[in-house]
Amino acid sequence: MVEAHVLGPHAARDRRSLVTPEGVDLSLGLATGGQRVGAFVVDLLIMVLALIALTLIVAFSAVGFSASGGGEWALEFVGVVWLLGFFLIRNFYFILFEAGTRAATWGKRAFGLRVVARSGERLTSESVVARNLMREVELYLPLSYLIYAMVETDSGDALLAWGGVLWVLVFTLFPFFNKDRLRVGDLLAGTWVVNIPKKNLSYDLVTHAPIETSQFSKEQLDAYGVYELQTLEQVLRDAQPDTLRLVAGTIREKIGYWGPGDDYEFLSAYYREARAVMERGLLFGKRRADKHDR
Repeated sequence: MVEAHVLGPHAARDRRSLVTPEGVDLSLGLATGGQRVGAFVVDLLIMVLALIALTLIVAFSAVGFSASGGGEWALEFVGVVWLLGFFLIRNFYFILFEAGTRAATWGKRAFGLRVVARSGERLTSESVVARNLMREVELYLPLSYLIYAMVETDSGDALLAWGGVLWVLVFTLFPFFNKDRLRVGDLLAGTWVVNIPKKNLSYDLVTHAPIETSQFSKEQLDAYGVYELQTLEQVLRDAQPDTLRLVAGTIREKIGYWGPGDDYEFLSAYYREARAVMERGLLFGKRRADKHDR
């Protein structure tokens, strides 16, 4: 049996109990403030590059419209396209990636982070949209006030600028004043940003050994979907004895399998074969999101 990880005092303090619908406690670690800031900086750089590319395309389009005598309406149309593209980049970049199976933008992936639902359920599209659209109120809107005030000089706009500064500070520092480091968007959407570092398994569960004869039936291997296999993979990575015992008992009961092997060996074998079956299905365009997806 693989021993459980030994956590230091700070790591233990940052652990949160994430109980899945199957009753599995994944005990994940919260992302640190530095990780979240670093991930956002990476994402911001990617969005800036995308915005530069959009600006160049729009600029060349504007020149083309002017050369062809498109008139003022054409230039206004190009301006609207730029504003729409800017809105989509700053919002749907996050929504698109966090709604995917990895629940993480490129910045979060670089720092080993992902977004999860605090309830332990699957992360829904509604939660992803809610947490990211709140960024308009948290950051983009007050920044717009600041930029506007910077180009104005009268006292009224100076007051507006200070209001924008205060607004940004309140929302930016909000994660540092709650124990779960939640943004306002996280609070409303019911999400956590957790640290899932890339770790090598004790052996590769997929290629450790060729599958010569299956010890599970097709119906047994088809009991779960992508979501449950991802949960099982995390359980095997953490290798906590109590969790292994609970998960093994749950799966054995569900699929009706009482063959030999300790909990870790049984779960590893089941994961390896179920994943192989799932990957073969993906080759034919068959993807089962979770155990409820038929």
